[in-house]
Amino acid sequence: MKKIEAIVRHHRVEAIKEALVGLGLHGMTISEVRGFGRQKGQTETYRGAEYRIDFVPKVKVEVAVANDKLDSAVAAITKAAQTGQIGDGKIFVSNLEDTVRIRTGESGSDAL
Repeated sequence: MKKIEAIVRHHRVEAIKEALVGLGLHGMTISEVRGFGRQKGQTETYRGAEYRIDFVPKVKVEVAVANDKLDSAVAAITKAAQTGQIGDGKIFVSNLEDTVRIRTGESGSDAL
């Protein structure tokens, strides 16, 4: 099992959700996050004064998938999140030791 964490733009979340549901993946968690990378923040103007926002607001999408669904899930997220501009985000993949569905006690990929 793998855990996919994708840091993406807010307006791409719905497209990502639809792409994952289209693959038969029906669970995901999103969190509002802030950060910066090569984009190095952005400049805003408020009441005529210019100021710098160092941490750009993004959304973190977390999805647990079986190993055989990993490549298709990453490809679907990439396609749905990509605008071709700086700040599209990143995808991180890590191993999951175990997963337990609390309601039934199922574990491993059965819990996904």
